[in-house]
Amino acid sequence: MTPSRLLRLPAVRALLVQAGALLPTAGCAWLFDSAGRPLTLLEGVLLQGAIAMLATWKIGLAPWWRVIQLLFPLALLAALALRLPPVLFLIVFLVLLGWYWSTFRTQVPYYPSHPAVWRAVESQLPARAGLRIIDVGSGLGGFAMHLAAARPDAQCSGIELAPVPYLYSKWRARLTSNNARFIRGDYEKLHFGDYDVVFAYLSPAVMVALFAKAKREMKPGGLLMSYEFQIPPFKPDKTIDTTEGAPPVYVWVF
Repeated sequence: MTPSRLLRLPAVRALLVQAGALLPTAGCAWLFDSAGRPLTLLEGVLLQGAIAMLATWKIGLAPWWRVIQLLFPLALLAALALRLPPVLFLIVFLVLLGWYWSTFRTQVPYYPSHPAVWRAVESQLPARAGLRIIDVGSGLGGFAMHLAAARPDAQCSGIELAPVPYLYSKWRARLTSNNARFIRGDYEKLHFGDYDVVFAYLSPAVMVALFAKAKREMKPGGLLMSYEFQIPPFKPDKTIDTTEGAPPVYVWVF
Protein backbone atom coordinates (compact mmCIF):
# COMPACT_ATOMS: atom_id res chain seq x y z
CA MET A 1 0.00 0.00 0.00
CA THR A 2 1.38 3.39 -1.00
CA PRO A 3 1.85 6.11 1.68
CA SER A 4 -0.80 8.34 0.05
CA ARG A 5 -3.35 5.52 0.07
CA LEU A 6 -2.44 4.65 3.65
CA LEU A 7 -3.06 8.24 4.72
CA ARG A 8 -6.55 8.09 3.22
CA LEU A 9 -7.62 5.26 5.54
CA PRO A 10 -10.05 6.62 8.16
CA ALA A 11 -8.35 4.80 11.05
CA VAL A 12 -4.94 6.20 10.13
CA ARG A 13 -6.35 9.71 9.81
CA ALA A 14 -8.09 9.35 13.18
CA LEU A 15 -4.84 8.19 14.80
CA LEU A 16 -2.94 11.14 13.31
CA VAL A 17 -5.62 13.52 14.58
CA GLN A 18 -5.33 12.07 18.08
CA ALA A 19 -1.55 12.47 17.98
CA GLY A 20 -1.85 15.98 16.56
CA ALA A 21 -4.21 16.98 19.38
CA LEU A 22 -1.41 16.48 21.91
CA LEU A 23 0.27 19.78 21.00
CA PRO A 24 -2.75 22.08 21.44
CA THR A 25 -3.67 20.16 24.60
CA ALA A 26 -0.19 20.78 25.99
CA GLY A 27 -0.47 24.45 25.00
CA CYS A 28 -3.79 24.82 26.82
CA ALA A 29 -2.36 23.07 29.88
CA TRP A 30 0.58 25.50 29.91
CA LEU A 31 -1.77 28.49 29.72
CA PHE A 32 -3.85 27.20 32.62
CA ASP A 33 -0.71 26.51 34.62
CA SER A 34 0.57 30.03 33.90
CA ALA A 35 -2.72 31.44 35.15
CA GLY A 36 -2.26 29.58 38.43
CA ARG A 37 -4.92 26.98 37.80
CA PRO A 38 -3.21 23.75 36.66
CA LEU A 39 -5.38 21.19 34.89
CA THR A 40 -6.02 17.89 36.60
CA LEU A 41 -5.12 14.72 34.71
CA LEU A 42 -8.81 14.01 34.06
CA GLU A 43 -9.38 17.53 32.73
CA GLY A 44 -6.37 17.20 30.44
CA VAL A 45 -7.63 13.89 29.10
CA LEU A 46 -11.09 15.32 28.45
CA LEU A 47 -9.55 18.34 26.72
CA GLN A 48 -7.44 16.06 24.52
CA GLY A 49 -10.54 14.09 23.51
CA ALA A 50 -12.56 17.25 22.80
CA ILE A 51 -9.83 18.73 20.58
CA ALA A 52 -9.45 15.45 18.68
CA MET A 53 -13.24 15.23 18.25
CA LEU A 54 -13.44 18.74 16.80
CA ALA A 55 -10.54 18.06 14.43
CA THR A 56 -12.21 14.82 13.32
CA TRP A 57 -15.40 16.72 12.53
CA LYS A 58 -13.39 19.34 10.64
CA ILE A 59 -11.70 16.82 8.32
CA GLY A 60 -15.02 15.11 7.58
CA LEU A 61 -14.65 11.63 9.06
CA ALA A 62 -17.84 9.66 9.75
CA PRO A 63 -19.81 10.75 12.87
CA TRP A 64 -18.93 7.69 14.95
CA TRP A 65 -15.23 8.61 14.74
CA ARG A 66 -16.01 11.77 16.72
CA VAL A 67 -17.35 9.71 19.61
CA ILE A 68 -14.35 7.39 19.44
CA GLN A 69 -11.93 10.33 19.45
CA LEU A 70 -13.66 11.92 22.44
CA LEU A 71 -13.65 8.75 24.53
CA PHE A 72 -10.31 7.25 23.47
CA PRO A 73 -8.05 9.24 25.88
CA LEU A 74 -10.52 8.65 28.72
CA ALA A 75 -10.51 4.91 27.98
CA LEU A 76 -6.70 4.87 28.11
CA LEU A 77 -6.73 6.66 31.45
CA ALA A 78 -9.30 4.24 32.85
CA ALA A 79 -7.29 1.23 31.65
CA LEU A 80 -4.14 2.55 33.32
CA ALA A 81 -6.01 3.30 36.54
CA LEU A 82 -7.54 -0.19 36.67
CA ARG A 83 -4.19 -1.85 35.90
CA LEU A 84 -5.83 -4.32 33.57
CA PRO A 85 -3.67 -7.25 32.43
CA PRO A 86 -2.24 -6.82 28.88
CA VAL A 87 -3.72 -10.13 27.72
CA LEU A 88 -7.21 -8.67 28.24
CA PHE A 89 -6.51 -6.02 25.61
CA LEU A 90 -5.36 -8.71 23.20
CA ILE A 91 -8.56 -10.72 23.74
CA VAL A 92 -10.76 -7.65 23.24
CA PHE A 93 -8.82 -6.72 20.12
CA LEU A 94 -9.21 -10.19 18.59
CA VAL A 95 -12.94 -10.29 19.35
CA LEU A 96 -13.50 -6.86 17.80
CA LEU A 97 -11.31 -7.75 14.84
CA GLY A 98 -13.37 -10.85 14.13
CA TRP A 99 -16.63 -8.95 14.48
CA TYR A 100 -15.83 -5.71 12.65
CA TRP A 101 -12.83 -6.74 10.52
CA SER A 102 -12.14 -3.90 8.06
CA THR A 103 -14.59 -1.31 9.37
CA PHE A 104 -11.57 0.99 9.79
CA ARG A 105 -11.21 0.94 5.98
CA THR A 106 -14.76 0.58 4.70
CA GLN A 107 -16.45 2.89 7.24
CA VAL A 108 -19.31 0.38 7.40
CA PRO A 109 -19.96 -0.68 11.01
CA TYR A 110 -22.32 -3.48 12.06
CA TYR A 111 -25.84 -2.23 11.33
CA PRO A 112 -28.48 -4.95 11.90
CA SER A 113 -31.84 -4.61 10.18
CA HIS A 114 -34.98 -6.15 11.69
CA PRO A 115 -37.93 -8.34 10.64
CA ALA A 116 -40.22 -5.41 9.79
CA VAL A 117 -37.68 -4.33 7.17
CA TRP A 118 -37.37 -7.87 5.81
CA ARG A 119 -41.14 -8.14 5.41
CA ALA A 120 -41.33 -4.73 3.72
CA VAL A 121 -38.69 -5.77 1.19
CA GLU A 122 -40.40 -9.14 0.68
CA SER A 123 -43.66 -7.39 -0.21
CA GLN A 124 -41.94 -5.46 -3.02
CA LEU A 125 -40.17 -8.37 -4.72
CA PRO A 126 -41.25 -9.33 -8.24
CA ALA A 127 -43.46 -12.42 -8.29
CA ARG A 128 -41.48 -14.28 -10.94
CA ALA A 129 -39.57 -17.41 -9.92
CA GLY A 130 -35.79 -17.61 -10.01
CA LEU A 131 -35.04 -14.18 -8.57
CA ARG A 132 -31.46 -13.71 -7.47
CA ILE A 133 -31.20 -11.58 -4.33
CA ILE A 134 -28.05 -10.45 -2.53
CA ASP A 135 -27.73 -8.73 0.85
CA VAL A 136 -24.47 -6.75 0.83
CA GLY A 137 -23.03 -6.61 4.33
CA SER A 138 -25.29 -9.43 5.51
CA GLY A 139 -24.17 -9.45 9.16
CA LEU A 140 -25.75 -12.34 11.06
CA GLY A 141 -27.76 -13.41 8.03
CA GLY A 142 -31.31 -12.75 9.25
CA PHE A 143 -32.45 -10.90 6.12
CA ALA A 144 -31.22 -13.50 3.62
CA MET A 145 -32.57 -16.38 5.70
CA HIS A 146 -35.98 -14.73 6.03
CA LEU A 147 -36.28 -14.26 2.27
CA ALA A 148 -35.01 -17.78 1.58
CA ALA A 149 -37.79 -19.15 3.78
CA ALA A 150 -40.46 -16.79 2.41
CA ARG A 151 -39.47 -17.18 -1.24
CA PRO A 152 -38.16 -20.73 -1.77
CA ASP A 153 -38.38 -20.07 -5.52
CA ALA A 154 -35.65 -17.39 -5.22
CA GLN A 155 -31.88 -17.66 -4.77
CA CYS A 156 -31.08 -15.66 -1.66
CA SER A 157 -27.49 -14.82 -0.72
CA GLY A 158 -25.58 -12.64 1.68
CA ILE A 159 -22.02 -11.38 1.51
CA GLU A 160 -20.12 -10.37 4.64
CA LEU A 161 -16.48 -9.38 5.10
CA ALA A 162 -16.15 -9.87 8.87
CA PRO A 163 -15.36 -13.52 9.69
CA VAL A 164 -17.38 -13.95 12.91
CA PRO A 165 -20.79 -12.81 11.52
CA TYR A 166 -20.09 -14.72 8.30
CA LEU A 167 -19.36 -18.00 10.14
CA TYR A 168 -22.36 -17.51 12.41
CA SER A 169 -24.77 -16.96 9.51
CA LYS A 170 -23.31 -19.85 7.50
CA TRP A 171 -23.65 -22.36 10.34
CA ARG A 172 -27.03 -20.97 11.38
CA ALA A 173 -28.38 -21.58 7.88
CA ARG A 174 -26.89 -25.07 7.81
CA LEU A 175 -28.26 -26.05 11.24
CA THR A 176 -31.76 -24.81 10.40
CA SER A 177 -31.74 -26.28 6.85
CA ASN A 178 -32.24 -22.82 5.40
CA ASN A 179 -31.39 -22.42 1.72
CA ALA A 180 -29.74 -19.02 2.05
CA ARG A 181 -26.17 -18.95 0.77
CA PHE A 182 -23.44 -16.90 2.43
CA ILE A 183 -20.20 -15.64 0.93
CA ARG A 184 -17.27 -14.18 2.80
CA GLY A 185 -15.82 -11.29 0.87
CA ASP A 186 -16.04 -7.69 -0.23
CA TYR A 187 -19.22 -6.75 -2.11
CA GLU A 188 -17.16 -4.41 -4.30
CA LYS A 189 -15.77 -7.54 -5.97
CA LEU A 190 -19.24 -8.85 -6.84
CA HIS A 191 -20.81 -8.12 -10.20
CA PHE A 192 -24.25 -6.71 -9.45
CA GLY A 193 -25.41 -7.78 -12.92
CA ASP A 194 -25.60 -11.33 -11.54
CA TYR A 195 -28.48 -10.30 -9.27
CA ASP A 196 -32.02 -9.02 -9.73
CA VAL A 197 -32.22 -7.40 -6.29
CA VAL A 198 -29.40 -5.83 -4.26
CA PHE A 199 -30.27 -4.93 -0.66
CA ALA A 200 -27.98 -2.74 1.45
CA TYR A 201 -27.95 -1.46 5.00
CA LEU A 202 -24.49 0.02 5.06
CA SER A 203 -23.38 3.57 5.86
CA PRO A 204 -23.78 7.05 4.38
CA ALA A 205 -20.03 7.01 3.69
CA VAL A 206 -20.34 4.41 0.91
CA MET A 207 -23.76 5.02 -0.62
CA VAL A 208 -22.65 7.15 -3.59
CA ALA A 209 -20.05 4.55 -4.60
CA LEU A 210 -22.63 1.78 -4.15
CA PHE A 211 -25.07 3.54 -6.46
CA ALA A 212 -22.36 4.11 -9.08
CA LYS A 213 -21.52 0.40 -9.02
CA ALA A 214 -25.19 -0.56 -9.33
CA LYS A 215 -25.67 1.86 -12.22
CA ARG A 216 -22.69 0.38 -14.07
CA GLU A 217 -23.49 -3.26 -13.51
CA MET A 218 -27.16 -3.98 -12.82
CA LYS A 219 -29.41 -5.33 -15.56
CA PRO A 220 -32.43 -3.34 -16.80
CA GLY A 221 -35.22 -3.80 -14.28
CA GLY A 222 -32.81 -4.59 -11.44
CA LEU A 223 -33.66 -3.21 -8.00
CA LEU A 224 -31.29 -1.52 -5.57
CA MET A 225 -32.81 -1.26 -2.10
CA SER A 226 -31.28 0.74 0.72
CA TYR A 227 -32.64 0.74 4.25
CA GLU A 228 -32.45 4.11 6.03
CA PHE A 229 -29.77 5.74 3.88
CA GLN A 230 -30.64 7.76 0.79
CA ILE A 231 -28.18 8.37 -2.03
CA PRO A 232 -28.16 12.09 -2.83
CA PRO A 233 -28.76 13.44 -5.37
CA PHE A 234 -30.43 10.35 -6.86
CA LYS A 235 -34.15 10.41 -6.12
CA PRO A 236 -35.53 6.94 -5.31
CA ASP A 237 -38.22 5.48 -7.56
CA LYS A 238 -40.12 4.26 -4.52
CA THR A 239 -40.03 4.73 -0.74
CA ILE A 240 -41.35 1.92 1.47
CA ASP A 241 -42.38 2.54 5.07
CA THR A 242 -41.51 -0.26 7.48
CA THR A 243 -42.90 0.56 10.92
CA GLU A 244 -44.19 3.83 12.34
CA GLY A 245 -41.32 6.15 13.20
CA ALA A 246 -38.69 3.85 11.65
CA PRO A 247 -36.57 4.77 8.62
CA PRO A 248 -37.94 3.70 5.21
CA VAL A 249 -36.49 1.48 2.52
CA TYR A 250 -35.49 3.39 -0.63
CA VAL A 251 -35.79 1.63 -3.99
CA TRP A 252 -34.09 2.48 -7.29
CA VAL A 253 -35.08 0.70 -10.50
CA PHE A 254 -32.46 0.47 -13.25
